[in-house]
Amino acid sequence: MATGYGALPIWAVIVALGVATFGIRASFIYLFGRVDDVPERATRALEFVPPAVFAALAFPALVAPEGAIAVVGNERLLAGIVAGVVAWYAEDIFATIAAGMAALWLLRFGVPAI
Repeated sequence: MATGYGALPIWAVIVALGVATFGIRASFIYLFGRVDDVPERATRALEFVPPAVFAALAFPALVAPEGAIAVVGNERLLAGIVAGVVAWYAEDIFATIAAGMAALWLLRFGVPAI
């Protein structure tokens, strides 16, 4: 990818963003290292971070596996729905993974395309 910028401005932006990212993360480590009890409001807010990150990573792979949104004929989306239903009712991670993979394999290799 060619740009009109030279190497120095690009590296300067990379280093600046790296320092900013490190500063944000270090500030939380420093803050929570100095505070004996994390406030209840912060604890409740931080409980939603792992599911939000997982959804942000997994959702595009299910809805747009080839770069474009595909609902019809998307076996990954159907297998993800099956895994979601199993996770909702069983609350067992092994059962969720097994059901999702079994559904994906059945849809991909076992069921002929209509």
